[in-house]
Amino acid sequence: MRTEGDWDRMRRRGLVLGTAAMLLAAPRIGAGQGNRVLTFVPAADLVSLDPHRNTTLATRIHALLVFDTLYGVDMAWKPQPQMLEGHVVEDGNRSWTLTLREGLRFHDGTPVLARDVAASLRRWARCDAFGGALLDVMDEIAPLSDRRLRLRLNRPFPLLPDALGKAAPSLAVIMPERLAMTDPGVDCTEVIGSGPYRYLPEERVPGQRVAYARNLGYIPRPSGMPSLMAGPKIAHFDRVEWRIIPDAAHAAASLAAGEIDWWEQPAADFWPILRGNPALRLEIADTAGQCGLMRLNLDAAPCDDVELRRAALGAISQSDAMAAITGTDGSMWRTPCGLFLPGTPMASEAGLQALRDPPNRARAARMLQDSSYRGEKLILLAAADQPGLAAQGRVVADAWSRIGLDVEYRVLPPDPGGLSPARLGTIEEGWHALSDAIPGVAALTPATCSSLAFPARPGQQGPGGLAALDRLRQSWLGTSDTAMQKEICRQMQTLALETVPSIPTGVFFQPTAYRASLLDVPRGFPQFHGVRKV
Repeated sequence: MRTEGDWDRMRRRGLVLGTAAMLLAAPRIGAGQGNRVLTFVPAADLVSLDPHRNTTLATRIHALLVFDTLYGVDMAWKPQPQMLEGHVVEDGNRSWTLTLREGLRFHDGTPVLARDVAASLRRWARCDAFGGALLDVMDEIAPLSDRRLRLRLNRPFPLLPDALGKAAPSLAVIMPERLAMTDPGVDCTEVIGSGPYRYLPEERVPGQRVAYARNLGYIPRPSGMPSLMAGPKIAHFDRVEWRIIPDAAHAAASLAAGEIDWWEQPAADFWPILRGNPALRLEIADTAGQCGLMRLNLDAAPCDDVELRRAALGAISQSDAMAAITGTDGSMWRTPCGLFLPGTPMASEAGLQALRDPPNRARAARMLQDSSYRGEKLILLAAADQPGLAAQGRVVADAWSRIGLDVEYRVLPPDPGGLSPARLGTIEEGWHALSDAIPGVAALTPATCSSLAFPARPGQQGPGGLAALDRLRQSWLGTSDTAMQKEICRQMQTLALETVPSIPTGVFFQPTAYRASLLDVPRGFPQFHGVRKV
């Protein structure tokens, strides 16, 4: 007997097969704009223009087109000076003097000044957890001249460049002082940066198009090699255009026909077909991938019971969750995955025995019986416009039902703001779990790991309200000794898998697809400097 999921897969397969011949045979018809325009299809529309407040991938990609940062992290996750000529550290790591490069200008022609930097950092730090930790130790941030400013701290903060140059979730971009004075609780809707491209608001059509023009006055960093957010940023295109195409078959056909150059996140059903077209390239550019997880609402019963949360964790198969997102090709996902991104310095095997696969659901059912759970309905959410995460949610709902949880699985219709905290707060019956994922680059260290709480707000008691985890995080932030940092992360992961503020489900990799005529497509998440077209 076929299930509803089987019929869904059959319908999708029929759509893919119906498109296959067109994809393989489509001629290049082009958009008539030559090699000076790059046309890109993002995974989602650009909803927020404010990279201080908004952490979506679309906003981060937009931000790195039009803004710049003082430091930029490279592919080895090390921060390198970007807008800065350099820095001087004094007074036992409690005084940092930063010097801007000469000639930096905003898109409106005004020079980038130290007072712009100071205002931008104050605003960003009030929006970001890592920035909030920096703000907690900052006594003063004061311009010394047009190009120099000093950050005076009340205790050492050796990770200051890491905070200012990180790739996720919120970016410490620099904007003019008058814009940086915007209330951090309100989106800044005017976009003036100093990056390699200018945003064109007059061409913005929500749900259809976003456009950028090359910043002719941009001065790339004179030294180094391009590496993620670090090094020279050379713009080779006069224009970059985003086209919003939510229908996967339409996007695939447009790519094959040469009407677009780059499709950020092709649907898994189309991967074999795209690989078979010699005019296209399908590859994993972002080797950090995404970390799947089930966010838990610790403020809502029955998820406030740690015994129930442990039972819920014990019921889940990470490999089943990953296969639901990307398919059965094990090269497209990685398990087991704990609190931090596997294979990176802060990752370890501490506590991973809690993630046994296949899971012992009989044991998980007994744990549930020993909890305070008495049959209450548990509402599990996913977003309809994220089919992979919706599939993950369906697999987890089934696993939880098997151990005795009364799960109501809901797929919410698309919303321009996504499944934001504000939207979740409007659900009349509340919610208990959310099928979600975070960028792999946000799971490198305790400073940026956003799987511990939803939302992560500076000044809260601790990730997920768990004070012990927050104390460990503060200890990690206060040391630059790598061995000590690793030990703290081992303790954090062990504690996180015992207290279960959220449930990791594995790491999955999302290929990107582009025309073979594009050269030097950068590693990591999509950026547009360095890319060329022939």
